[in-house]
Amino acid sequence: TATAEAVTAIEAIGKTIGEVDEIATTIASAVEEQGAATQEIARNVEQAATGTNEVSANIGSVNQAATETGAAASQIQSAASELSVQSETLRSEVGKFLATVRAA
Repeated sequence: TATAEAVTAIEAIGKTIGEVDEIATTIASAVEEQGAATQEIARNVEQAATGTNEVSANIGSVNQAATETGAAASQIQSAASELSVQSETLRSEVGKFLATVRAA
């Protein structure tokens, strides 16, 4: 009887060891999947950082272009003002010339 009980107990222990082995395998698989997910997250974070750096560089380029455009617009405004002054001078001189021609 004692031997039969020992065999039953050993079988139960063997079954429990098998269940523990299955649980350990499941845990190992979950840890491996978590490691893969962590690597994917790290890769995505790296790509996001690269994209952020590119956007930052592009913003710098846009800022530089805006500054250059502002400077060019200022030069155009200055040239237009000078042209306006010269146009007024020319109009005055033409008026004087025509007055001289009419007087003659």
